Amino acid sequence: MPKTSTELRAWIAEAVRCVDADANRSADTHLHRCEVPVAGIDLYLKDESVHPTGSLKHRLARSLFLYALCNGWIGPDTTIVEASSGSTAVSEAYFARLLGLPFVAVMPRSTSEEKIALIEWYGGRCHFVDSAPEMYPEAQRIAAECNGHYMDQFTYAERATDWRGNNNIAESIFDQMSAEPHPIPSWIVVSAGTGGTSATVGRFLRYRRFDTRLMVADPEGSAFLEGWESNSSDVTTNARPRIEGIGRPRIEPSFVGGVVDDMMRVPDAASIATMHWTSKKLGRLVGPSTGTNMWAALTLANSMGAAGEPGSIVSLICDGGDRYEHSYFDHEWVQNAGFDLAPWLDALAKFDESGVLTPVADQQ
Repeated sequence: MPKTSTELRAWIAEAVRCVDADANRSADTHLHRCEVPVAGIDLYLKDESVHPTGSLKHRLARSLFLYALCNGWIGPDTTIVEASSGSTAVSEAYFARLLGLPFVAVMPRSTSEEKIALIEWYGGRCHFVDSAPEMYPEAQRIAAECNGHYMDQFTYAERATDWRGNNNIAESIFDQMSAEPHPIPSWIVVSAGTGGTSATVGRFLRYRRFDTRLMVADPEGSAFLEGWESNSSDVTTNARPRIEGIGRPRIEPSFVGGVVDDMMRVPDAASIATMHWTSKKLGRLVGPSTGTNMWAALTLANSMGAAGEPGSIVSLICDGGDRYEHSYFDHEWVQNAGFDLAPWLDALAKFDESGVLTPVADQQ
């Protein structure tokens, strides 16, 4: 560390400049229109995979670094430690390298090999645990052991981002929607990993007094839906959410249930099938959490169409599918993992033909 407070302030000022300069070199992410066969419904996907580190978590990592720097938690000799299922660690490794800081990612052994390779390419070190709940104490232990800083995305995600604006993801969506037929979306659909994105979007909607409602799609095994329904922050599950990057076995501190208008449980097979369906629609690979988002968005489009309610729905491409070529896009891996995609792919094919998305249980 610098010997004087003046030297430390100078280092922090330069570090903040570097992080801000990275943002200035990056354009905003694209908003793609995705054609759906439902009259009066326009569906859009904001493509967060085009960030320098390939996912929505690039925004979060930038905010977390700025937050920690301005709080005086990071200095020129600080080792950065994070608990992550992959994408946040990739983005934090990028920013750590930008500032010349060591980085350690604590993650489950099940994390995709593509994400692990990216973390290591950015100079980070991966430390593996057997299950997601083990990440938190292990990250704290490593940070304490090396006198480093545990970034703790699950606590600080909702407070590190300026939800009132400053080109956050919600403000960007509304700016990009301004010339569309339905410029004020009926729904914005996101999934939750930390809960930071849903908190930012939900607060922004209320602050700007938009009528847009927020839907959070939650995968199997995740505690968020049950916690939201019971208005409880201490719900835990014994299951391991299997859609990488979203869903948690506990309610994370950054999840703000009060800004969520509705939630939907999305079966894992539906997420994966819709990931494949969306990839074909867009002509490019998207990740499984995007499939979760899209199944919920298509369900909303189906309901709005049946009720004769025209409008727009906006969701997110959280990351690209190239990170999952050896898992969710590998048919043998999917089969060995026990996922039966056939009924869901059949439902989506019928949706393309008829404009009606029939629940899978009703097709039997």
